[in-house]
Amino acid sequence: MNLANKLTIARMCMVPFFIFFMELGGIYNSILALFIFCAASITDLFDGRIARKNKTVTLLGIFLDPIADKLLISAAFIYFIKIPTLGIATWMVIIIVAREFVMTGLRSVAASKSVMISADKTGKFKTTSQVVAIIIIMMIIILIVNKAFFEFFGITRDLLNSFCPAMLVVMEKVPFWVTLVIVVLTVYSGVKYVWKYRKLFIEN
Repeated sequence: MNLANKLTIARMCMVPFFIFFMELGGIYNSILALFIFCAASITDLFDGRIARKNKTVTLLGIFLDPIADKLLISAAFIYFIKIPTLGIATWMVIIIVAREFVMTGLRSVAASKSVMISADKTGKFKTTSQVVAIIIIMMIIILIVNKAFFEFFGITRDLLNSFCPAMLVVMEKVPFWVTLVIVVLTVYSGVKYVWKYRKLFIEN
């Protein structure tokens, strides 16, 4: 197994550890979860480049890379639903995950007709945006506000609202609007892929 595929598999293996530390809770476990997510995201930057540079692109890598991305992104957004203070609606996450199912189906149809669907600029931008959004939500809202302010320092919402109401607004509104932007990008990317490869659904 080449290095690129090892990085992809490592990214997949990091997902349960990410969820495990998120589930444990507390500021230090949340820091670990954020670190694991960032490390997993970094592997996504390098596995494809290494495979192309070393000319070691394999069918296994083509198959596993999008699955690893889907697992990492979906796990984070699905877990966010568990945190009521984030205000991320279930329908948003359903759309994000549903798009990945659609893409999996599209790739299966393409494979049956010997067509390989590679990630275009829209798809790559969508994935990058999702990663950035998750890091923003984890770092600003979960880690800094929820864990540090409320749990570690014992600051209450009422006290925060008295001294810094803007921070409370950020905490309550930013996750929703950031995720909404991601939903729009996700839908646009999915529709573009389906339209681009619409001929795959035309029976010969």
